[in-house]
Amino acid sequence: MSDWAGVLIFLAVAVAFGAGGIVTSFIIHPRSIANQKFEAYECGVPTIGTTWVRFRTSYFLYALMFVIFDVETIYLFPWAIKYQSLGLFAFIEMMIFLFILIVGLWYAWKEGALEWK
Repeated sequence: MSDWAGVLIFLAVAVAFGAGGIVTSFIIHPRSIANQKFEAYECGVPTIGTTWVRFRTSYFLYALMFVIFDVETIYLFPWAIKYQSLGLFAFIEMMIFLFILIVGLWYAWKEGALEWK
């Protein structure tokens, strides 16, 4: 048995599992179309009026700002844990990273992206 035989067996099993799940789902899924399928889901409360409402872009701006600072936190925790062993170079890199984020926050604040209107 060659070295690639194990890889091919693994690939065949992986494809069989993926295709098997799709085929099984297609075979056992319910085929009836109910009116509830086309209703908007609003936590069980029936909607009044139209359900297609446009959201203001400020909601999305807040979400983007949250994601930006959430990613900052993801990078800060491992750096803070290994701070003693990383040295001066890693400290300078993190200060540059924080400077870029602070400039971005300042720009968003200046442009009014953080004001709720």
